[in-house]
Amino acid sequence: MMRNGTTVREVADRAGVSIATVSRVARGIGQVAPDTRQRVLTAIEELGYRPSHLGRALVERRHLALGIVFPGLSGPYYTEVIGGFESEAVAARQSVLILGTHLLGHSDDQVLEIATRVDGLAMFGGTVEPATIRRLVASGLPTVLLASPPLAGAPSVRSENVRAARRLTDHLIRGHGHERIVFVGNPDGSPDVTERWRGFCEAFRDANLEPPAEPVRSGLDQAAGLRATAALLDAADPPRAMFCANDETAFGAYKSAAARGVRIPDELAITGWDDVPLASLVSPPLTTVRQPMRELGALTARRLLAGINLADRDPPEVILNTELIIRSSCGCPEGAHAAADPTGSPANPDDTG
Repeated sequence: MMRNGTTVREVADRAGVSIATVSRVARGIGQVAPDTRQRVLTAIEELGYRPSHLGRALVERRHLALGIVFPGLSGPYYTEVIGGFESEAVAARQSVLILGTHLLGHSDDQVLEIATRVDGLAMFGGTVEPATIRRLVASGLPTVLLASPPLAGAPSVRSENVRAARRLTDHLIRGHGHERIVFVGNPDGSPDVTERWRGFCEAFRDANLEPPAEPVRSGLDQAAGLRATAALLDAADPPRAMFCANDETAFGAYKSAAARGVRIPDELAITGWDDVPLASLVSPPLTTVRQPMRELGALTARRLLAGINLADRDPPEVILNTELIIRSSCGCPEGAHAAADPTGSPANPDDTG
């Protein structure tokens, strides 16, 4: 029966095989048992499957390009991730198409459009609606999520957040006696920041303290950190410590504190996340959590390439280690450092609590 809109997933379900097997049969490559091949061909005929433009691009692999979708493109974090992603793509003789959605309302349409021009697509968590991810996966396009849990059949590559956030917050509470600590960052739409906020709250409960009811919602750039910190320091009861969701926010906090004559860390402890190069150069050097930004991008590209070549045998979710880096912005003496205790467990990704 002929009908429009049949997807490669429907063909796979009808034939009782994987999407990869349908792709092998359509491309005429790889080893497929004769009876399996016939089931796939029969399903294609019965469903009237005709690859869409996106599907044809996948089958023919004519683009020689990988795509990556970010919520924004500014700042050292994205620069490092893009650098790692591009290095793997260039080594594989693939070009890179980059889309910064800036969380615009029509971003899903932009994502679907760029998907027609690449052989595989990586997307940051929170930038695309789940329905769009399911649509891309159903089309057969190799799809990998970055900094997000897996979803709708799309594997993911991300860094560990919860345990590192607990350890950093515990250091502020037990190591320095801080209880008036604020979390500066917006968990809405960001899986990474959501997990950092979760670890922050868990550390309070571990110390038999009540965590703040809400985070101080802020963007992840210096200007947003400056504004958030200015409002906090101008309040009647300012905090004694700040857990900033990334280093850029922390740098904004430094500027705001300096403008008000607030001494770091004597009057205000500040911590960050990422360990960008500037973190060790500001004064005082920033206590932060180091995550492998470049490796995040590189591993994501390798997973896309493996998916294109039907060779991805990694688990659905890979979680990279993070590491607490103790410097002096939290109140520790110059030259202090965290004990070797990286967080994250690629072999046991569910154990993040």
